[in-house]
Amino acid sequence: MLWPRLARALIGKPLTDPAPPVPQDTVQALAERLAATARTRLGRSLAIREVDSGSCNGCELEVNALQNVAYDLERFGLRFVASPRHADVLLVTGPACRNMAEAMERALACTPEPRWVVAAGDCAVDGGVFKGSYAVHGGVGAVLPVDLLIPGCPPSPTQLLEGLLSLLEAEAQPARKENRAGRIAPAGP
Repeated sequence: MLWPRLARALIGKPLTDPAPPVPQDTVQALAERLAATARTRLGRSLAIREVDSGSCNGCELEVNALQNVAYDLERFGLRFVASPRHADVLLVTGPACRNMAEAMERALACTPEPRWVVAAGDCAVDGGVFKGSYAVHGGVGAVLPVDLLIPGCPPSPTQLLEGLLSLLEAEAQPARKENRAGRIAPAGP
């Protein structure tokens, strides 16, 4: 009984679904816009430090997919770094666990200005499936000042890329002031 099943498993094809098609033109366009905006804003490539604050690792799989051969964002100036001291962006996944609160605060304190905090995934946005647990503060915003929320369970690599691009483009726009009449006017000389 065991031997026929073992023989089928060794000889037969694996029972997995094919990988979803990756829209290469969309990925290429987003990555080029991201690289150009990062260089305009920072004068160099964008360095990201990914911080897992207690997630189920679904978001980490999608973040790691940004580095595979389909997306390969290193060629566009987007890179992941091992230390928050070298990072421009803290990409936080998972809810704000009580055990990780101090570590997240220390990582933010080590990150030089200009810096941004991105909460990626539903758990990082509001606690997700862990919301209400005694071990969770809630979303990352309960511990760190969050600049961008990327919802999804988990967000796709394309959504992560679009979110990072929107963050950089929003920060690159000139600041606007409110005049005495209460109208918003563009900042100027």
